Amino acid sequence: MTSFSDTNRQFPDRARVATYLPKNESVISFPHDRTALLVIDPVNDFLSEGGADWEMTKNTVRMNDVVGNLKRVIDGARDRGIAVLFGPMAYTEEDYADQQLHRRSGINRYMFEKRMFLAGSWGADFHPELQPREGDTVLLPHKSIDVFETDLPDHLERMGITHLVISGMTANLCCESTGRHAMEKGFDVTFLSDAIGASNIPAYEASIRVNYPLIANAVITVEEFLAAADASGAGSVGVQTGDTVRGSDHGEIGTVERIVGATEETEAYLLVPRGMIFKTDTYVPLDAVVRRAGTEVFINIPKLFVGEMPWGEPPSRADRRAKYGSRDAEVDKLYGSRSPSIRERTSEDGE
Repeated sequence: MTSFSDTNRQFPDRARVATYLPKNESVISFPHDRTALLVIDPVNDFLSEGGADWEMTKNTVRMNDVVGNLKRVIDGARDRGIAVLFGPMAYTEEDYADQQLHRRSGINRYMFEKRMFLAGSWGADFHPELQPREGDTVLLPHKSIDVFETDLPDHLERMGITHLVISGMTANLCCESTGRHAMEKGFDVTFLSDAIGASNIPAYEASIRVNYPLIANAVITVEEFLAAADASGAGSVGVQTGDTVRGSDHGEIGTVERIVGATEETEAYLLVPRGMIFKTDTYVPLDAVVRRAGTEVFINIPKLFVGEMPWGEPPSRADRRAKYGSRDAEVDKLYGSRSPSIRERTSEDGE
């Protein structure tokens, strides 16, 4: 019987290789030449009074000053040499009459009935304060809620991007779907909480507080992103004693009391002493730290989950090896009872 590992070796093109693209990078911030700011749907239908969806989006757009913060982060990225990509939507008669996109999903029906993002219209055009400039990249229009289904992957590969920073509209649809897809493809994903809006506050809060912290490595503000980018450019991104530790949901965990390097027995870690929230000392593995902005460091686990982590003592090397699991060649049956079903190679597949 063919084992799981034998199948991987026999059909390498059919074995999905999951990875983390910045795995060989040593920085814990935003390398300017490998970071891209993606601005999703910064258009009049969402962001301008009179836009087709303005009555729905205006509360979160005003609450977060989305237009002002988008302008700030776009200008800040340009000033720092960070790539800026615009990901708009646009629909033509062919999309509806020929492709029947209005029958594909609830959100497609909603956009169709409200005549949103019609190609060439004022509503589909960029907000007057958020116009692309020479040197920016304007992507082909997405036709639903995932900007990865455009030429975005081609541009990211061409630019050598490993870190994707997501902003724009809307939190629980296009921003979230694109962030999920980017994470699955190995990108280091960050969401900018005050440069994102939604059709209502519950949708925004669910994305920012619940979903993004698990999809991405961090949910931070525009100010924190720019501060982290500045630190990266200056080459000063190491964790310092006294830094405030925050989770990927931006929740405060505590203060770094000590930074301990790796030994033969233990991995490198941060000691965060017990406090009002956590009743015991917390030993955070150093490789859980993904960002440093000013005097704040972010780890890629939500504060809500920190108490569930086995971080009550210094992380041992033996425990880390156990967390890796078995090597591919040592796995006989992936699911215990059987391995994944893969079509047998035929003569048409070639040798």
